Amino acid sequence: MTQLGPGRPRLAPRRRQGQTPRAEILDAAAELFTTHGYGSTSTRAIAEAVGIRQASLYHHFGAKDDILDALLGETIAAAAELAERLGRRPEPATVRLYTLARFDIGQLCEARWNIGALYFLPELHGERFTRFRSRRDALRTSYEKLAAQVVAGAGEAIEARTLPFRLVETVINIRSDAGGVPEETRRAIAEAVLRVLGVGDDLAGIREAAEILARELRV
Repeated sequence: MTQLGPGRPRLAPRRRQGQTPRAEILDAAAELFTTHGYGSTSTRAIAEAVGIRQASLYHHFGAKDDILDALLGETIAAAAELAERLGRRPEPATVRLYTLARFDIGQLCEARWNIGALYFLPELHGERFTRFRSRRDALRTSYEKLAAQVVAGAGEAIEARTLPFRLVETVINIRSDAGGVPEETRRAIAEAVLRVLGVGDDLAGIREAAEILARELRV
């Protein structure tokens, strides 16, 4: 039996992904929540999946909803940070919006577990998850601001600025249904984000500029 920390012996050798016990707990919870359901998963089951005592789990998270909140926060934290950085960039709005969409799509597709599917849990409507909803709303607003700039730049009277965020999140259902999202599908969705705003010309040029910007930002 290996040690988890002072006074907290581990029941089994390390078996989850993650460099810390907290990360291991999140990995186990993500798997159980997305495969067995949030309501059907207990903290005891999560602890057993990690190979630790239930009491050790409570050293890191006070309750199951704290684990869910942490998982949900991880799905938007990097995209929200990138959106803030893109808001200060001089590149055309089309390039910045495409960069954000491609990054966000990649995050949702490449996470080990399809955590985005948890967005549809009824529990998220409760007061406990107000902070997460506010953070997700802030990311949605960033999309809408960029979309508004794209529409203004194109000189089109298009009321579709709320659609890019929703289009990006379609990858959650696609991943659930197909077990993955091919690269061509990811690109098609990112391009649809621009097409729905009336941008149909020079998509290849926008993609190239977005790739350059992403490399510069190291995302």
